[in-house]
Amino acid sequence: MKKLLMLCLALMMGAGLTMAAEKAAPKKIVTTVFTADVDCDHCVQKIMNNVPSLGKGIKDVQVSLEKKEVTVVYDASKNNDENIVKGLASLKVKAEVKKSGNTAETSKK
Repeated sequence: MKKLLMLCLALMMGAGLTMAAEKAAPKKIVTTVFTADVDCDHCVQKIMNNVPSLGKGIKDVQVSLEKKEVTVVYDASKNNDENIVKGLASLKVKAEVKKSGNTAETSKK
């Protein structure tokens, strides 16, 4: 009887894990370029040292002082452009989404 009970319990746990794995939504990775008010290396370092303040789901951040741009790669299911602009504002960096065809989306599982 104990063996039968343990077998049933193991089967239920296995079925639960399988169903949980199927429900995981595919990640939507987005790359957005922001024009930003970065004038010096200190501004660049301030952004790079405070990436968590940009929000959840940030995968990569690159700052170009020459172009005055910040490129952010993030998981769109956890963050969005507006929140990243707010995060940059919390660092005292004025930013907005660059207008010309700058957003690329990639789906990953």
